Amino acid sequence: MEFVDLRSDTVTHPTPAMREAMARAEVGDDVYGEDPTVNRLQEMAAAMLGKEAALFVPSGTMGNLAAVLAHCGRGDEVILGNKAHTFLFEAGGISALGGVHSCQLPNQPDGSLALADIEAAIRPDDVHAPVSRLVCLENTHNRCGGVFQTVEYTRAVADLVHARGLAVHLDGARLFNAAAALGVAARDLAAPVDSVTFCLSKGLCAPVGSVLCGSADFIRKAHRIRKVLGGGMRQAGILAAAGIVALETMVERLAEDHVRARRLAEGLADIPGLNLPLGMPATNMVFVAVEDSVPLSTREVAERLRARGVLVGVTGARQFRLVTHYWVDDAGVARAVEAFKTVLKGADS
Repeated sequence: MEFVDLRSDTVTHPTPAMREAMARAEVGDDVYGEDPTVNRLQEMAAAMLGKEAALFVPSGTMGNLAAVLAHCGRGDEVILGNKAHTFLFEAGGISALGGVHSCQLPNQPDGSLALADIEAAIRPDDVHAPVSRLVCLENTHNRCGGVFQTVEYTRAVADLVHARGLAVHLDGARLFNAAAALGVAARDLAAPVDSVTFCLSKGLCAPVGSVLCGSADFIRKAHRIRKVLGGGMRQAGILAAAGIVALETMVERLAEDHVRARRLAEGLADIPGLNLPLGMPATNMVFVAVEDSVPLSTREVAERLRARGVLVGVTGARQFRLVTHYWVDDAGVARAVEAFKTVLKGADS
C-alpha cells in the first residue's frame, strides 16, 4: 500500500536530483577540512543566513547542542521555552553533556517568550546563582503549532539580552518555512541572533543533516565541540551534495506545503468530532483534536487511518499532528480528509 505519510516532514525522501548529486559528489576528508562539497554547502548556508561561517552537522539536535556548549560553560544557564524542542526532545543533552542549567519560561500561544519574562529570568551577579549566558528561541515553533516568529520580535529579544551581555541562539529547524510564511528572507530572521541552526532533512527534503551558522570564531569553537560529540564525518560530501540541491531547489516551494496544510485543516474542520485547538496552520503543521464525544482513542483512530493508507503523528491523548511536505500532493490531502471522515463516521455507528 502506498501511504500518505503525515507524521512529520522528517519522513521526506531525497529527490531524484539529490540522488544524482550524491552519486556524483566530489569528496574528501571533512575532518581535515578537505571535502569540497561540504565546504561549498557550508559557504552557501552561511551566505544565505548572513553569517560569517557555518558547520555541517549530522542532526539538528547536535547542532543545537554544539551551539549551547559553544556559548555556555558548565554551570551557566540558558533561558528557553518550556515547549522548546531543545528542552523537550533533545534528551537533556545540554545538562547531561554540558552541565548547562536551564531556566524554562512559558511559551506564549504564538511560540514567543514574553520580553518581561526573559528580563525577569536574567540572573543578577550573585554567587548563589548560575550565570545567565544564553537565550534560545525557536522558529518555526513545533509544539506551539508550527507558528513563526517575526523579524521584529527576534530583534527585540536580541536587543534586550545583548544589552545584558547574553547571546541568542535560534533553533531554526524550519526557519525557511517561517521565511516563506512571512515573505521575508531567512537571513533577515537570523540577522539579530548570534547563532542559528536549520535542518536540511525536514521540509528541504535532504536525507541527512543540519547546518549551524554564526561568526567565524563561534564556528571554530563549535567545530571542536562537534568532534567531541562524535560528529566528525569523513567523506561527508555525499550527504552535503543533497543539502546543496535542497538549498537550490526546495526553499522557494515551501509555500506549497503551507497551502496544502491549510487545505487539509479546512477539510478536517468540517468533520464532526474533530476540531483545531490551535486554529488554522501558520505553516506546514496541522494540529487536530478528537473530541470527547468520539468513542475511539487517538491510537485507535491512528490505527484505523493506517489501515486506509494514512499515517499521522499522535501528540496527546486526544490530539494529532499532521505535517505536509514535498511528498504529500493535493491527492494525498484529499485522501487524508476522506480517511478521517470514514474513520470518524464508523466510530459513531
